[in-house]
Amino acid sequence: MARAKRHYIPSQVWHLTHRCHKRDFLLKLKMDRRNWVQWLYAAKKRYGLVILNYCVTSNHIHLLVQDAGKRDVIPRSLQLIAGRTGQEYNMRKKRKGAFWEDRYHSTAVETEQHLLRCLVYINCNMVRAGVVAHPSEWPFCGYNEIQMPKRKSVLIDYQKLAKFTGFASYSTFREIHKELVNESVTNRTCGRQPGWSESLAVGSRSFVETIHSKLGFRGKGRKVLEHDIGFQLREKHRTYNVEYDGRNEDIGSINTSEWDVNFE
Repeated sequence: MARAKRHYIPSQVWHLTHRCHKRDFLLKLKMDRRNWVQWLYAAKKRYGLVILNYCVTSNHIHLLVQDAGKRDVIPRSLQLIAGRTGQEYNMRKKRKGAFWEDRYHSTAVETEQHLLRCLVYINCNMVRAGVVAHPSEWPFCGYNEIQMPKRKSVLIDYQKLAKFTGFASYSTFREIHKELVNESVTNRTCGRQPGWSESLAVGSRSFVETIHSKLGFRGKGRKVLEHDIGFQLREKHRTYNVEYDGRNEDIGSINTSEWDVNFE
């Protein structure tokens, strides 16, 4: 899989996913999920990371950001967040070894319609896993901050989020976002869509072809394919999940029967 720092495209929006080592549930405790969020805030303050959405689960994270700064803003931010979260966990548990998989995956997302769909997909992660009935019940994702903007310790760039999704005002975006999330939950259409975490780009055909061209040799071997969430740039036959044992598939129902949102 591709490192985001190898795919620097100025002003591009990226959906990043990073998984715990061997997909172990190293983020199952509330304190570790909270630490990750705190280091995300530190990365924003230190490097100017533009954050559009996020979600922390038991064994992986989702992060939606814009590549609006210098070339190294995203990799340095992820290095800080992942490094400090893993270090603090290992020190507390007197554990040695890797906390994260070596590489995080980056998917370029087209703005407006596709970005809005990606936002909903990220917010519904724990609903999809059967842990909560609605994203508002999961405090370690961006849903509540999107719906109730903060005045202090702000993570999400509200104005850019409205702009990139094609709305003239944040209040209008917020209403539509809430409606789409509720619709996805009610109609149970928030199932797993691998393209958001397995492809190198998601959007219209012209957008994906442009990203393919900009990636140059880094996009070699990938094809522009049409799927249910739009056109994608990805390997035709091989998927991300084939590298892993199904027992640790992303917080699937087999792994969520004993979950407690407030588990310490």
